[in-house]
Amino acid sequence: MEQLINDNQEIYNYVQENNEISLLNELDKEVKFTLKLSDKIRYVSLLNGEADHLNAFIEIHAGAGGTESQDWAEILQRMYLRWCDARENCEALLLQEMRGEEAGIKSCTLKVVMNYSYGWLKAESGIHRLVRISPFDSNKRRHTSFASVWVYPEVDEKIEIDIKDSDLRIDTYRASGAGGQHVNKTDSAVRITHLPTNIVVQCQNDRSQHKNRSNAMKMIKSRIYETELQKRKDNENIKNKEKKDIGWGNQIRSYVLHPYKLIKDLRSGYETSNVNEILDGKIDNFLENSLTL
Repeated sequence: MEQLINDNQEIYNYVQENNEISLLNELDKEVKFTLKLSDKIRYVSLLNGEADHLNAFIEIHAGAGGTESQDWAEILQRMYLRWCDARENCEALLLQEMRGEEAGIKSCTLKVVMNYSYGWLKAESGIHRLVRISPFDSNKRRHTSFASVWVYPEVDEKIEIDIKDSDLRIDTYRASGAGGQHVNKTDSAVRITHLPTNIVVQCQNDRSQHKNRSNAMKMIKSRIYETELQKRKDNENIKNKEKKDIGWGNQIRSYVLHPYKLIKDLRSGYETSNVNEILDGKIDNFLENSLTL
C-alpha cells in the first residue's frame, strides 16, 4: 500500500510539473486500484477473531408456517450456495438436508470450505424474515415467513475439544430425500446428540456411515466450540456493559418483496432495493457492513 501511494504521488507530481495530460488516465486507473486494495485490506484486517480464519458450517431451519417457511429456507440455502459459487477457492458441501412435504426444506447443513469463511459469515446467524405474496396462496395474500440461520466454525486439529463418550448418543438411520440408490438403501445417516448441552447434529451426504459419523463428530465439536466462543463474547459484553440483543433467536434482517422491495439489516442499518441480486448470492455489502459493527 505504501509503495502504491508513493508511486501514485510521483505520477501526480510528474503530471503537474510537466503538464503530461496523457498520463491522467493511467493515474486514474492506479488510484482506483489502490483504493480497491485498501478496502480489501481493511476488511481482511477486521477478520481478527479467534476462529475467523476457519471453515464454517451453516445450519438453516424453517420457522413455523409450513410450506411457506420451508420455501423461504430453501431460498436462503440457494443464496448462500450462490455466494460460495462466486468466490475463488471456495467449496460448499451439502452435509444434511430434510425436504418439505410439498416444497422447500425443513432444514439443511452446509459446510463452506474457504479461508476466513467463518469470519465472513458469522454475522449471518439469527432470524431472517421474508414478506411477500405467497406463491402457495391461491388468494394471493401477503405472508410473513421466518427462517433461522446459525453459522459456526469448523474446529481444526490445533484446537482440542475434549468430549466424553458417555456424553454422546449416536443414532443411525436411513437417509431421506435425494441421494441416489445407494444413499437411501442403508442406515448410513448419523445423528449425534451431546447430552450435557442437548446439541444435535446430523450428516447424511455420504453413502458411508463411517464418513458421515466422522463429519458429524467434527460438527458436534464445532458447535461446542462455537457455544464456548459465544459465552466468552457474552461475558465480555457484560463486563463492558455493551451487551447487544443480536444473538440466536433474534431477527437480524428483513426481506420485503411486497408491497415494495427492500432488504434491510436491522443491526448495521444497511439496506438495498436490489432484492433479486441479494437473493442470487450478492450479499457482500451486508457481510462487509457487519464487520464494522
